[in-house]
Amino acid sequence: MDLTNSILSYRRFLKRRNYSGNTIRNYLNTLTHFLVWVRVPIEEVTPREIGHYIDFLLDKRLTAKTINCHLNSVRQFYGYLRTEGRLSSDNPVKEGRGLRMPQPLPKYLKDEEVEALLKVVPKLRDRAIFMLMLRSGLRVAEVAHLKFSAIDFRRGRILVHEGKGGKDRAVYISHDALRALVEYLRVRPPGGVQHVFLVEKGTYRGQPLSVRGIQKRMEYYGRRARLKTSCHHLRHTMATQILNAGAGLVTIQDLLGHRWIQSTQRYCKVSNVKVQQDYYKAMEKLLQAHEGKRDDG
Repeated sequence: MDLTNSILSYRRFLKRRNYSGNTIRNYLNTLTHFLVWVRVPIEEVTPREIGHYIDFLLDKRLTAKTINCHLNSVRQFYGYLRTEGRLSSDNPVKEGRGLRMPQPLPKYLKDEEVEALLKVVPKLRDRAIFMLMLRSGLRVAEVAHLKFSAIDFRRGRILVHEGKGGKDRAVYISHDALRALVEYLRVRPPGGVQHVFLVEKGTYRGQPLSVRGIQKRMEYYGRRARLKTSCHHLRHTMATQILNAGAGLVTIQDLLGHRWIQSTQRYCKVSNVKVQQDYYKAMEKLLQAHEGKRDDG
């Protein structure tokens, strides 16, 4: 088998499937790690070799999530080869071969922690960024790639183009987040760049702010507020808060852009206020019914 040609064809296949550039790079990068490691022709790889590869990755102290990403890349590649008729043998990476993964609860900030964080954010740009994550549930990459054309100020809405998984969705801007955004735009340096958030100092001044740049700002403010937090925690905080306020799971799923409702259901486990309200409401009905029966007796 012409391996180089097969990889190039696979790359074209992924592009035709409309995978994002970042996803394609990750797939090919993890696949390359396997192809460098394997000592037999790829058409001769068996589940036994895959087991040895898992052991190799474990010895490198990679997490279960990272190892499963490696296995998924290899499995997808073999699936492509079989579909295209380039391989006749079975896929050596069997379904369910991945490692069991822990299911940590989503981490979120309490109200007083949100207040403490925002208290140490004087820069209008950074405050606007954090408020969009906190109120609209945007991912850090979605904030970094946000353009003026995606913002509907009149309707208080943002159209997220090609979010995670290449999906589009609409999110909404609360009054306080919109106010923070407008205050930043009043002082934003003019220019032809369509991205909303720009680097303000140094060599890259006037260029779009990167994902890592936003994450570093969060790390800086987290230290100042003495909080162990991240950009993603603000997104989790938004989901938890609106669930406690009575929003339905399907609504939250749409706002966050979750593909599976199971991802959204995880917030029920940390939304103690909602659970508490439902418990006491149900218990009140139960006790009333019990008292009624006793009075009748």
